[in-house]
Amino acid sequence: MTGTDPRTVVIRYVEAVRDGDADVIHDSFAEDATWHYPGTLPISKVWHGRDAIINDFLGGMGPIIVPGTMEIELVSTIAEGDRVVAEWTSKAKTVYGGTYDNRCIGIYTVRDGKIASVIEYADTQHVAAALFPDFDTRRPAGTE
Repeated sequence: MTGTDPRTVVIRYVEAVRDGDADVIHDSFAEDATWHYPGTLPISKVWHGRDAIINDFLGGMGPIIVPGTMEIELVSTIAEGDRVVAEWTSKAKTVYGGTYDNRCIGIYTVRDGKIASVIEYADTQHVAAALFPDFDTRRPAGTE
């Protein structure tokens, strides 16, 4: 595997998130990358562009998570061609007094050594309860 091998790119990215390495996180994404987070949560949509993914989507979790409590563990990866499926766990204390503890799957497409797209799947009911306790998940995002 090389530094631009898709599996290596995804593992390096997940480890950078785990370690809080902002430079590697930034450098992991293509400028025109997309991240699709399905569901009806406030974060559910297709995020367009590296800056929106990093600053708005990923960075938007910062005010909800108690600093220093996030734990991320890469469970497994499966790679075929330019696509990598990664499974990880995320655990943290929230500012609402609860615990976020989720198991997630991401389907990553890597182009020219950069993450070009991600589709993430997680237990959105748990995400809603732990991270957005006041959000009505019966209403589509953007209609509140």
